[in-house]
Amino acid sequence: MRLALAEARRALGRVSPNPAVGAVVVREGQVVARGHTRPPPGPHAEAVALQRAGPLARGAALYVTLEPCPHYGRTPPCTEAILGAGIAQVHVAMLDPDPQVGGRGKEALERAGVAVHLGEGEEEARRLLEAYIKQRTTGLPFVIAKFAASLDGRIAAASGDSRWVSGPQSLAWAHRLRTRMDAIAVGSGTVLVDDPHLTARPGGRLARHQPLRVVLDSRGRIPLTARVLDRAAPTLVATTAASPEEWRQALTDRGVEVLLLPPQDGGRVDLAALLRELGRRGVLSLLVEGGGELLGSFFDARLVDKVHAIVAPLVIGARGARAAVEGQGATVMAQALRLRQLSVRRLGDDILVTGYVGLAQEGGR
Repeated sequence: MRLALAEARRALGRVSPNPAVGAVVVREGQVVARGHTRPPPGPHAEAVALQRAGPLARGAALYVTLEPCPHYGRTPPCTEAILGAGIAQVHVAMLDPDPQVGGRGKEALERAGVAVHLGEGEEEARRLLEAYIKQRTTGLPFVIAKFAASLDGRIAAASGDSRWVSGPQSLAWAHRLRTRMDAIAVGSGTVLVDDPHLTARPGGRLARHQPLRVVLDSRGRIPLTARVLDRAAPTLVATTAASPEEWRQALTDRGVEVLLLPPQDGGRVDLAALLRELGRRGVLSLLVEGGGELLGSFFDARLVDKVHAIVAPLVIGARGARAAVEGQGATVMAQALRLRQLSVRRLGDDILVTGYVGLAQEGGR
């Protein structure tokens, strides 16, 4: 199963709305084939591994990180491929939460006389598929807030200069992270101040997979010359009726998709409505990169599932310097959000803190 999970990681961010799944065929204690899900409409992991195994699959064991599907979709059922290949036993890390599967794949195999072993590597499989699980069970993307800040929580100097808070190792890590995301969101303020590309460029090269770039601009402030509007990756601009109609048309003429959404209190784009639309489109993971106002709005609305916070060994100290997370925030400490299931690692001189969101009182003392 360890090898199957490694295969699944190779598909992360590249196969949505399908889950990133890995499969390994083992015969007489030897690995004879392995495979992972291909981008739609390509085959699922089981089909890839079984095709590579050929006749060696008969009587062998299949290790797969997610329950094989029993229904027709873009591809035939994986259960049929398993039965046709003559697999004797299947080791499944976890059941598929998709309502079309939900244990029916396991049942179909068992009815046909295939021994199914469930639960090996389940914890790691669930972590790897956390975005898929949320989207299939709620219809919403898994939201990851990511920011880099100084020791005193600033993302820029008093002048607005923000290049660079974090070091080169952190920047390299961030570009690798983007390759595993379905979409990246920023607010119009970040576009106006930093003019980011928002592309995935690991090693300084444009990656084959580019996440959807999502810009939230309720009033139509970003210029048509913004780099995020280029053709290096697809871009969606979420706005409201408060933006000029001619601006929206100009974006459309440039090949940028414009999504008109209702405003929240204060006239900003309704974040919940945006997430529902992204989920409907099959976006499993959304990386929110800033700025502070947008991150604050996501935290205030309790829409963040996971946090990647990079802490740089800097002290900026300016009273007017921008904070990493703004918004309304907590009025008392019991309302603060505390990260749980923490992990901490070094990225050069920086520290990366990763955790899942919960209320401060959940952590206790």
